[in-house]
Amino acid sequence: MVSKVSAIADAAPELTLASVTPVISVENLVHRYENRTALNGVSFDVRPAELFGLLGPNGSGKTTLFRILSTLMLPTAGRATIMGCDAAQEPARLRRQIGVVFQAQSVDVKLTAYENLWHQGHLYGLRGSPLKKRIQEILSRVGLADRAKELVETFSGGMQRRIELAKGLLHHPGVLLLDEPTTGLDPGARRDLWQYLQTLRDEEHVSVLVTTHLMEEAERCDRLAIMNEGNLVALGTPAELKSEIGGDVVLLEAAHDAGLLAERIRARFHVETTILDNQVRIEREGAHRFVTEVVEAFPGEIEGISVSKPAVEDVFIRRTGHKFWTEQNDAQTAEEQSRR
Repeated sequence: MVSKVSAIADAAPELTLASVTPVISVENLVHRYENRTALNGVSFDVRPAELFGLLGPNGSGKTTLFRILSTLMLPTAGRATIMGCDAAQEPARLRRQIGVVFQAQSVDVKLTAYENLWHQGHLYGLRGSPLKKRIQEILSRVGLADRAKELVETFSGGMQRRIELAKGLLHHPGVLLLDEPTTGLDPGARRDLWQYLQTLRDEEHVSVLVTTHLMEEAERCDRLAIMNEGNLVALGTPAELKSEIGGDVVLLEAAHDAGLLAERIRARFHVETTILDNQVRIEREGAHRFVTEVVEAFPGEIEGISVSKPAVEDVFIRRTGHKFWTEQNDAQTAEEQSRR
């Protein structure tokens, strides 16, 4: 399957991705909750027919950014535009151009799948036979045409999420915004949802922006913006981001003091180390040989060892100096939710 960006490049080889007009443009976006900064000058673009991920732990600012893009919140400073519409200055116009699927369920489980979409269509000014035709099309697209007349409360969690998607896509938006869309879904339903998002990108050329805190979902995106404490700490394809890691990732669990062990390893082997709880983290080529040398150099001081290939989480650790999940993340999330 060929994405819209690829089709443009094939038709005009002299055009590069940099020359393609972005469908979403975020410029120096700032948002503050009283004395806390949720977004601190965030900037990035989303290209046509791109599956773009906002990855971050709780309290990173990704939900605040999502609410600004979906016109539910005004930024303190900066600008966000989608398909040429300013999210703060032209919210009514923008809402007709985008589809939005929130983390919280918005379907009425006491209505049928068809009735949910019928009422959604009316909100967008759709009526009569065009609306009926579109409902049939979208139910077929999400694999629920045979369940149109059944109450949504009889559906599985994955099927209810597909109805949410159908509502967001009913009016033919060019951009689809999804906030943690796989929350509460089992692994099979998560996989099905992501396969459908990839189909939307490839076959209907819809640009998709999705927030997530799951690493396996981040790996499925074309590009990622990784956020931490309101800052954009990394931007690029998963492969580009992981390529900055020097070799394998080694984690050494200290028998006693991780700080002292890290200091001695730095002095002996001249490598950079990061302390994560009681573990010493090292990026190193030829990691298996290196591990043998470390164990021999510090007998009895290492209780556990793991060696792995770089992952997206390693990029986060490299850029921030701490793990993806921390107690501070959870505290910030609780504070932000209390302000809504």
